[in-house]
Amino acid sequence: MCPLDLNIIKYNSKIMIIMMNKGGLGGVNNFEDLKQKKMERLIRLLVFCTLIALSACDQKIIQVKNLYCENLIDPVGIEKSNPRLSWILESQKRNQIQAGYHILVSSSMENLKKNTGDIWDSKKVESGQSILINFNGSELKPATKYFWKAKAWNQDGEESDWSKPGTWQMGLLNPDGWQGARWIGYRELPDSMRLVPGLPNNDPKIGNRVNERAVAPYFRKKIEINKRLYEAVLFISGLGQYECTINGEKAGTGFLTPGWTNYDKSVFYNCYDVTDLLHQGMNTIGVMIGNGFYYINLERYTKLVTAFGEPSLICQLTLKYSDGSVEAIVTDEDWKCTPSPITYTSIYGGEDYDARLEQNGWDKPGFNDSSWQNAILIRPPAGCLIAENDYPVSVMEKIDVKEIKPLPTGGFLYDFGQNASGIIELKVKGERGQIIRLTPAELITEDNLADQKASGEPFYFDYTLKGDGIETWRPRFTYYGFRYMQVEGAAPDSSQEGNGLPRITELKMIHTRNSSPSVGSFKCSYDLFNRTNELIRWAIKSNLQSVVTDCPHREKLGWLEQAFLMGGSIHYNFDLYHLYSKQVHDMTESQTPEGLVPSFAPEYKQSTGGFRDSPEWGSASVILPWLIYKWYGDVSVMEKAWPMMVRYVDYLKSKSDQHILSHGLGDWFDLGQKSPGPSQLTPIPLTATAIYYYDLALLSKMAGILNKDTEMKYFADRAAKVKKAFNKKFYDSVTGVYSTGSQTAMSMPWCVGLVDEENKDKVMDILADSIHYSRKSLTAGDVGFHYLVRALTEGGKSQLLYEMNARDDLPGYGFQLKKGATALTESWAALETVSNNHLMLGHLMEWFYAGLGGIGQEGNSVGYKKIVIKPEIVGDITTTNASYTSPYGKIICEWVRSNDKLILNVAIPVNTTAKVFIPVSPNSVVTESGKSIGLSGGDIIFFKKDKERRIYQLGSGYYSFEVKN
Repeated sequence: MCPLDLNIIKYNSKIMIIMMNKGGLGGVNNFEDLKQKKMERLIRLLVFCTLIALSACDQKIIQVKNLYCENLIDPVGIEKSNPRLSWILESQKRNQIQAGYHILVSSSMENLKKNTGDIWDSKKVESGQSILINFNGSELKPATKYFWKAKAWNQDGEESDWSKPGTWQMGLLNPDGWQGARWIGYRELPDSMRLVPGLPNNDPKIGNRVNERAVAPYFRKKIEINKRLYEAVLFISGLGQYECTINGEKAGTGFLTPGWTNYDKSVFYNCYDVTDLLHQGMNTIGVMIGNGFYYINLERYTKLVTAFGEPSLICQLTLKYSDGSVEAIVTDEDWKCTPSPITYTSIYGGEDYDARLEQNGWDKPGFNDSSWQNAILIRPPAGCLIAENDYPVSVMEKIDVKEIKPLPTGGFLYDFGQNASGIIELKVKGERGQIIRLTPAELITEDNLADQKASGEPFYFDYTLKGDGIETWRPRFTYYGFRYMQVEGAAPDSSQEGNGLPRITELKMIHTRNSSPSVGSFKCSYDLFNRTNELIRWAIKSNLQSVVTDCPHREKLGWLEQAFLMGGSIHYNFDLYHLYSKQVHDMTESQTPEGLVPSFAPEYKQSTGGFRDSPEWGSASVILPWLIYKWYGDVSVMEKAWPMMVRYVDYLKSKSDQHILSHGLGDWFDLGQKSPGPSQLTPIPLTATAIYYYDLALLSKMAGILNKDTEMKYFADRAAKVKKAFNKKFYDSVTGVYSTGSQTAMSMPWCVGLVDEENKDKVMDILADSIHYSRKSLTAGDVGFHYLVRALTEGGKSQLLYEMNARDDLPGYGFQLKKGATALTESWAALETVSNNHLMLGHLMEWFYAGLGGIGQEGNSVGYKKIVIKPEIVGDITTTNASYTSPYGKIICEWVRSNDKLILNVAIPVNTTAKVFIPVSPNSVVTESGKSIGLSGGDIIFFKKDKERRIYQLGSGYYSFEVKN
């Protein structure tokens, strides 16, 4: 019989009964409605059925699940010589901690099945570490697949079964691994036409450069396989972006691959296992290349123009045969190429496709390419080839049209009902040579025409029909943020209008974004907050690309401040480890010799003033490595970033005057009397100096973690001097007010540690009073609102935060929704003159998870090893369900309140502990799974009482608390 914890049965019984009677936990309002006899019968039935089901199994107490190599499942393209291995543990029994592990790494699945670790056999290691364990076996070979599994022991010496097998595939490790592969192209950009860094489109220094369209070419290579194939791995990069097929089937799921980098410093390549796409006999590799940020010409809308080079390709297909032989197919002059039907493509301007130029079967065997020219060898990009380990940008969702309206101009408007990043998929029939223009927009004019004034115009797609039945087309190398699509030159198939025009049989929105897995969920009983959560989530999804963009149309650049200010919100929703590690890489490569980290990275053009040098933006170079360490427990990112971080704070020191900084954008887009822009309500020196202090304080902490004792003291001393100067300049000790007393001026010093401990309550009370006085309106901007949310949460003012946001009468989230926004907008007032799909200002989402949902971790915890469950019970909210999948597993906090009763259900992953803060009154009776716990209770240890809460220490498992007042 399986080991079983009856408390789990009781917990699950209660939840199941609630769901059966009330349609789910979110719908429960009054538990007194449950009939006692029915409940008892259901519990007995559930216990009986559970025992019967489990008695037939032989399940170990602890199980090893979800194997990760470098925080990826079965990755391809690992370049570390000692990759880190991790797993998630599961158990049906409470209070389970790992006490030991055993890892086997084998050169073949056959050896692994025999428990032969011919590459590494760790033996049993007495350790509680279950994440980021360094491989310590034989030297790993390039382009080689390895197979591994693990088992674990708990604190009682009970052993798990072996996990299911995992794999990883090594990358090419060094330039020699490319085995003679060369960069090839259709034509080469002359040195005189190169434009790096890029420039604004009106800069006279452009001269005669970037006037011409680049050719978006096809490349193809015939391959003959005459032996039994064991494995085939493709290593490929195409600049700016590529799409590769094998025998007509796409390799991988990527869109706009590889990720954007500074191509003079690094170039990403991708790795694919394509064994299943190949067969004996003749095969064909086909590759199409577009421009991306590699080449942006002066046509249509451009945020910037740049020319690293014309589209180019490098590729190596490694074929391993069953007889042990290996063959490499590489790019060289023998490859064939020709212009593709893409006649124009720009990351900023759109894409044109002439279907008349299609060559059927061009990427399949048997095609006659005798009219194609041989590829030419071109000058390689200056950047080093590096394997891309982030999740690719991919097609993540298809959205059907919600409404089609005829336009006064004779065209049609398609409304998809959601503002999102992406492209379209067109299905159309018509006559050869007819042209359809499709113009995306997030807003429309009073005449229902596409309005791109605030999102970058003109951007459009032109499609020329080949006249061969129903034609299907998607753009390949660009995207936009839109809700609407204005169609000219065609009519819906269902329309009676547009005689002679092509007929659109289907038009879909194709939502594209970074495919990082979703790790969180949130829902509560208050509909406005659920809709606010979706509003923010769509902005997040639309701006997770291969960088964290601020908007998916006008900018498409990696503006840095939002990466850390919105990081808390985003990380509760998506696995950010790889995307944020890549962002740190981008900042390192963008840092100037003086130490400046520019405001966006990669820095494809150099901006001026605060748009290039703002401490609240550049400080992402210090804060992101810290956040990655806190969220995921990885110290290696801060180790690698250490020189960059030190150089940046030294740069800030060189810009300071008596430890005060006075440059930058400040609290961007705060809500003042003027049109939004640079800070209006808070002095720029205050936010610039506050973030400078925070950088120094974090560097001191990180130095301690990295065993840099001298540096730890040095940065602590510098931070103390900045703090003293800051309070002298900005704090009025009589009134307790910082500077102008704005929401940002009061909350930011409070959060970053600039307020002395004895003044914190005073400053918090004054902040709260000022918010009440201003009708509880939101005025903090891009920088300050992050700190306002944190300050009110940590300062015990969640009720006030609720009241500020549970409304739609003043600019804020409810106001935006009331105006019809479907994604978070750039301004609190959802102005039509700025972006209406923007990442910044979504900081309330962090409170949804950490405040209402109560999911956090202790101050000295990393990777959520020491969990905190501290839900805020505020306003009229009666239920909240929140979950977050940490590196150790899924954390759940669900609560329901009704009259004088509160039920709190939590799940704590194996190999972690938690402190649970339970709201109580003086006469409260607390039970868990029906048992009174008072100040102690077996699996549950009373920790202390904190104001109006009892704090209990828990191990892993499922718990159901009930508080009766």
